[in-house]
Amino acid sequence: MASHRKPKQRSLTGGTAWTAAVALAGAAVTAISGTGHAETRPTPAQVRAKVDQYQREAEEANEKYNGAKEQADQARQALDRLRDEAARRTARLNASRNALGAIATAQYRSGTVAPTLQLALSSSPEQFLRRASLADRASSRQAATVAGLSRQTRKLRRLRGEAQDKLDQLHGAQAAIARHRGVAREKLAAAKALLDRLTSEQRRRYEAQEAREAREVLKAQGAGAAPYATSGRAARAVSYAYGALGKPYVWGATGPQGYDCSGLTQAAWRAAGVALPRTTYTQINAGRRVSRTELTPGDLVFFYSGVSHVGLYIGGGRMIHAPRPGAPVRVAPIDQMPFAGATRPA
Repeated sequence: MASHRKPKQRSLTGGTAWTAAVALAGAAVTAISGTGHAETRPTPAQVRAKVDQYQREAEEANEKYNGAKEQADQARQALDRLRDEAARRTARLNASRNALGAIATAQYRSGTVAPTLQLALSSSPEQFLRRASLADRASSRQAATVAGLSRQTRKLRRLRGEAQDKLDQLHGAQAAIARHRGVAREKLAAAKALLDRLTSEQRRRYEAQEAREAREVLKAQGAGAAPYATSGRAARAVSYAYGALGKPYVWGATGPQGYDCSGLTQAAWRAAGVALPRTTYTQINAGRRVSRTELTPGDLVFFYSGVSHVGLYIGGGRMIHAPRPGAPVRVAPIDQMPFAGATRPA
């Protein structure tokens, strides 16, 4: 068993980050209202537009967080493998050194006598020659042991260098995780602060609009209860996505209790036996690119110039996706957001 310790994981939660996020949110509110005075409030339309923007930016940070987390997981696994291998090689190296040391000790204790003198003093020259031949072979084996020891040392030094590189990658990925999570929290806190500035009447109208949209979503989901004709793996992926309808959006989640956008598409295609990468940025390169006019159920559809959102196409110009915090997995038209591209995993 390897005698090493895994690197400690830093906690990424805490009151300091949230306090900073709320402070930035307050600054954002002031920027929208044009003044810090309480009597000047943004309109519900302004709030809605800005909240949508903040939530979209939070999702972009979420996808970057997912990518950094995947890199951290891969670096940690590689580091563990390298450390295990280094520990095994260290044990073999120590065993070789001990064996070589035992030979050297035995030679020292036996003393050194010139071979010609040993032959001259030997009562049986034939026996001496036989022993000399054995000693020569032993010397050759000893030389091979020394050479092997040198190779093991070089290999161990290389493994330790690779382990250090992976440790550096892990620390960098962990820093990126904290940074992207902080950005997402700032954006969500800014959205909350904007909503908190609405008057009671404005908040009522805002929530009524949200409720109307939710009813439209439910109506669309009912109309699309039966998936468009498809078969094979794509059919299994679409079926999984239908089964996820109503599940909550959960930051960084891949199911089955909740999902973020790329977590949903990854889980759907995993159920079909296809392994997709974790983020929108990498999923768009998984499979064959298709145009909007070529879309068939099961294709992945991507949105925004930064490719920060993804859904699973189900036919009829619609998709199933995990929209944002507070909005569960749902059916939506693909023209609801700026289209960025599509890919067919299988």
